[in-house]
Amino acid sequence: MRMILPPVTSRREIDRNLVRYFRDHRPADFRRALADFCRYYNVKRPPIEWFEYIDWGKTAGKTFEDGRIHLVHPEAWKRGRVYKSERMWVQMVYHEMGHYIFWTDAERKADAFASRMVRGLRRTRRLKVRTAARASRAAAASSRSPRRPSRSRTRTTARSTAVTGRRVRRIRASAARGR
Repeated sequence: MRMILPPVTSRREIDRNLVRYFRDHRPADFRRALADFCRYYNVKRPPIEWFEYIDWGKTAGKTFEDGRIHLVHPEAWKRGRVYKSERMWVQMVYHEMGHYIFWTDAERKADAFASRMVRGLRRTRRLKVRTAARASRAAAASSRSPRRPSRSRTRTTARSTAVTGRRVRRIRASAARGR
């Protein structure tokens, strides 16, 4: 399924504002993140209502058909949840915004949207090392001579050698008999 996402720079800015809101609880940070998000998708900002808990603590956020979104406030999230991390709260906001944008097959698309919003935001050192290793392997592969035969690594066992020997003897015996 193809999904249109904001460019990485915009996603980083949205993510930064959501994290700042989670830590400092300044409404301007959340409004800014939501405004950037809605501006990119050209949709109006949904009315958001904050709660301490939804469905006796089982639900983190809920999107309704009329566009309203109920979210658990970060202060309540830090207090009463098993997973109190800011990353999970930000993912939950992305998930609910995915519901807001995609109405058909909403749950699957919202999950995919939330995971794709954070993909590529943080470049880790390990990723850079892998990329450098791939580039050096590609350079080595392109510098090889096309005339040089590649070695095949076949594993020979005593059984395979014995079977091959029997086949060769059968072929030689049938050739000697004149068949």
